[in-house]
Amino acid sequence: MIKIKEAVIVEGKYDKIKLSTLIDSPIIETNGFRIFKDREKAALLKKLASSRGIIILTDSDSAGFVIRSHIKGIVGGGRVLNAYIPEILGKEKRKSQPSKENLLGVEGVADEYILNALKKCGATILDGSDCPTGKQITKTDLYNAGLSGRDNSALLRQKLLEKLNLPKYITAKALPEILNCILSYDEFEKLVKSL
Repeated sequence: MIKIKEAVIVEGKYDKIKLSTLIDSPIIETNGFRIFKDREKAALLKKLASSRGIIILTDSDSAGFVIRSHIKGIVGGGRVLNAYIPEILGKEKRKSQPSKENLLGVEGVADEYILNALKKCGATILDGSDCPTGKQITKTDLYNAGLSGRDNSALLRQKLLEKLNLPKYITAKALPEILNCILSYDEFEKLVKSL
């Protein structure tokens, strides 16, 4: 498993499942073409691109390139890298029919193609000395800070999201992963105190 600084953007949950066995990095799904209407996810991708950078890893079919282009358009001037898997004819094991273009997607290609694509695109691969060793923000931290499970948690969470310029519909369950992408634990503590 390799640790990557940038967040990796994929199309669907099966792509995310596959990548989670290969890399240690935030993996965000676009849910296919839903990204075109999801303003909150678009705002999250923009924030990730400006804070840590993103790698777009979509399928090699025409739909993948449309999604890739849309993401590049919405993130603006942030750090965006493009990882490309090769066009390989075939069908994913879980599917009864091949895709419209008869190509394997991210979930269907061999691991080495994905790892090579990530390395070739310029991903920042971290070794032990580069890995952040600080404490990770957990659901318990959110509770202790009053951001979940309390009477005024929703209001406090909204203030936090507003300060970070993040989508207002991010749930308490999804918040730790997102916060760990953009803040250190110390930054989180300071921000909570300022609320």
